Order: sequence, then structure tokens, then C-alpha cells
Amino acid sequence: MRGLEIPLNRRHFVMIAAATGLGLDSEAAPPPPPPAHAPFGPVDPPQLALAIPLVGDDGKTFTLVQHLRGKVTAVQLMFAGCSAICPIQGALFAGVAQKIEAIRDAQLLSLTIDPLNDDPAVLRRWKASFGAHRLWSAAAPKLKDVDALFGFLGGRNQGVDEHTGQVYLFDRQARLRYRTPDLPTISYVAETMSQLARI
Repeated sequence: MRGLEIPLNRRHFVMIAAATGLGLDSEAAPPPPPPAHAPFGPVDPPQLALAIPLVGDDGKTFTLVQHLRGKVTAVQLMFAGCSAICPIQGALFAGVAQKIEAIRDAQLLSLTIDPLNDDPAVLRRWKASFGAHRLWSAAAPKLKDVDALFGFLGGRNQGVDEHTGQVYLFDRQARLRYRTPDLPTISYVAETMSQLARI
């Protein structure tokens, strides 16, 4: 866990840029519309968030649907011990947080899929390694609810790393409205949130 306390540095950014090809904040055109039945794109009809209990990085308990209601929210799946895509996801949310400050009622939520190891203190350290912006929180579901979370979001991956690098966008009614492609850019997520805020 020592690595979690190291601030994001040049090595992290080089690794992230290499892993994402064009880099996290590429200003290139957004990806093309998804083909039929793709695992990303608009969710139609929108799906109300699950009422599963969560423990936040502040130690408080709430349900997912409670946390999302009244806010435009970007959600990602992660776990603090992950050394593959999770550092990229952390850097992504750190960048998105800077771009959504002007959006009314916007927030970011990282949900761990490893609740046995990711207690509030671990989640706080993980966020702190990327700057811990005030619009960004993290939380852990109960172990018995992890599969339900995967099923609802559609975020399960094949292979060693169970979760995808997708971001899930919710409207102010706590409804899942959009799934991004894997590892979207900062601008892509921020712009999608801005569009949802205007609905």
C-alpha cells in the first residue's frame, strides 16, 4: 500500500499516456456512435440505480441511489490494489474533476469491487494519490452486492482484471443514462456530463 501515498508524478503520466494511446485528455473527436448492441452508448430506457448500501471514504453509510439523486454523476469501478487500469482511472477522474467544476450539481464516484480490503482509510489514500478533489468521493459496497453492481452497470471484464475501464453516467434522477467506451478521455467524460446536466 506504500505506493498509494506517492503523489501522481511524471512517471504516472507517461504510463497513462502510453496506455491510452493518445493520452487522457486528447481533444480529438469523440468516438463514433456505438454499433447496435454495443456495451457502451446511451442506456435506453434509463435504469434507476440500485438501492445497495455503501460505506463512503468518510465512513458514512448510504445507498447508491441516495448518493446519486440530485446530482449528475460519473461512476467508475476500481480497487486500490489494482496496478493495471486503476491508476489510469484515478488520473482520469482527477482530470475530469477539474473540468466539471462549473457544472451545477456534478460529482464523481469511485466504487471499489474489493470491499474486503478497501476500507474508508484505504479509499481516502487511493484518492489522495490523485489529488482527492472535493467533487470526488469513493465508496465500498458489501461483498454480497458486488455481483449485483457488476450486473447493473455491465462492467464485468473477461480475464485477470475483472472490471472494465468504462465510466457510467447518471442523471439527477439517479438513472443510468450512458456507458462510455473503455478508458474514455477526460474531455469525453466531462462533455457527456455537461450534456446530461442540460436535460
